[in-house]
Amino acid sequence: MTGSLVLAAAPIGRVEDASGRLVRALGEAAVIAAEDTRRLRRLAGELGVELSGRVVSYYEQNEKVRAGELLGELLDGRDVLVVTDAGMPGVSDPGYRLVRAAIAEGVPVSVLPGPSAVTAALVVSGLPTDRFCFEGFPPRKPGERARRLASLADEARTLVFFESPRRLAGTLAAMADAFGADRPAAVCRELTKTYEEVRRGTLGELAAWADDGVRGEITLVVGGAPEPAGLTDPADLAAAVAVRVDAGTPRKQAIVDVAKENGVPKRIVYDAVVQAKK
Repeated sequence: MTGSLVLAAAPIGRVEDASGRLVRALGEAAVIAAEDTRRLRRLAGELGVELSGRVVSYYEQNEKVRAGELLGELLDGRDVLVVTDAGMPGVSDPGYRLVRAAIAEGVPVSVLPGPSAVTAALVVSGLPTDRFCFEGFPPRKPGERARRLASLADEARTLVFFESPRRLAGTLAAMADAFGADRPAAVCRELTKTYEEVRRGTLGELAAWADDGVRGEITLVVGGAPEPAGLTDPADLAAAVAVRVDAGTPRKQAIVDVAKENGVPKRIVYDAVVQAKK
């Protein structure tokens, strides 16, 4: 019999956001792996929980080594609860390596859902929520950051990032260069805390605002790339097909390509080509 690995979401601001399941898990777990043991004990005190299990540190710098130790605890039959400083373990925080190792050994893995800065920022941003992707922290070095953002310039889904307040102005300026200064975005600061603020605007406007300096925990939401305006005029559609045919593409394939590129039915493009020949 192995133990169970449990990933528990911790409040990202107000302690009242802690779930009842988190409270019970903190009091019952045999081993608690915490990103910051002092913050964990403070959280437990605020929740009125007496920690009966062994508390160990589990943070970025010791994650690789500690994951092996925690797996040993699990294989010895002890339950392990993973709690990071705020939000969900494994989301820009330690947890992924241990989950992979536990799954490989057949150890049960479960989650105690709860607060997440990613989804909280997404829903208050006012940007589309039906499709989104989380990109974590952008690279710190300007060159690497520019290359990463350039690779995301055509991403149609809403983008969610974490960023340091010290680097926010530079990142917003880099995003304005990569995505366009008029791309809509929202800077979510200190979510769920006393001084929560959501600043909405274009990347250009937000970059200028951030130049004055920003404090607190930052989650940045950026609108996806707008769909390109497709051709609709029959003459333009026929001309686009002709360009491809002249370049060596078979006419049938050229019609298919033009239809797909412009979001129009193939029959419309075919009719445009036929009409152009008359």
